[in-house]
Amino acid sequence: MELIIYLLIGAIAGFAAGLFGVGGGLIIVPILYIVFTQLNYDPSVLMHMAVGTSLATIIVTSISSVTAHHKKGAVMWPVFRNLAPGLIVGAFVGAGIADFLSGQGLQLLIGGFALWVAFKMFRGANIAVDPSHHLPSTAKQVMAGGGIGIASAIFGIGGGSLTVPYLNRYGVVMQKAVATSAACGLPIAVAGALGFMWFGKQAEVAVPNTIGYIHIYAFIGISVMSFITAKVGAKVAHLLSPAMLKKCFACLLTTVGCYFVYQGMRVFF
Repeated sequence: MELIIYLLIGAIAGFAAGLFGVGGGLIIVPILYIVFTQLNYDPSVLMHMAVGTSLATIIVTSISSVTAHHKKGAVMWPVFRNLAPGLIVGAFVGAGIADFLSGQGLQLLIGGFALWVAFKMFRGANIAVDPSHHLPSTAKQVMAGGGIGIASAIFGIGGGSLTVPYLNRYGVVMQKAVATSAACGLPIAVAGALGFMWFGKQAEVAVPNTIGYIHIYAFIGISVMSFITAKVGAKVAHLLSPAMLKKCFACLLTTVGCYFVYQGMRVFF
């Protein structure tokens, strides 16, 4: 039964990854948190395990998603090369920061972040991209990659929630922003997952079937299905209008944000 749940999570998360370029983490993290809670795992590491496992699955999801987007010629590889160094370093640093935060602190951070991005995306859904805007210099892109990497590791996401708005802001159309974001998810996921494995080992997590903060069975089940469904999501992304993509993206983030803010605030009441 547990494996079936992980397969279902993977199917939903993979589709979302291909559709929105978010790596699926915004869906995987809250669902894994619920599943791990029901399995009575140590409450102090629940959130860290959900985030770490999410990052590990994004390795597989992003490969599937970016392959589909690359066939459409939508991935901006020069931009990816500029962002990648910062993404890698930032993601490992972010895993270390997350290790120091409490479970409730992580919930409130993720929830608040999701709501902020949702507001920004929904507000700009019908605003046409200004093609006169140009991406900043290579050095500034590397620094932006570092910031995106840190935040992505803390939140357990593939970076799409930051990479997509960042590229959109500089005149990149939604489909290309989503495709490039999918590519950026790979270095974030690899560095972040290694970080959560390392810091989890130091914390000596006493939960069966784990390597550090990463749950092996959840990783396998989610990865298998997400690899398949991410391709479907990527195809659908190229059929929708940019405005519709932004609005759907914002609705997804709002739902996740409200859930985590509620969970994080419960401890105070």
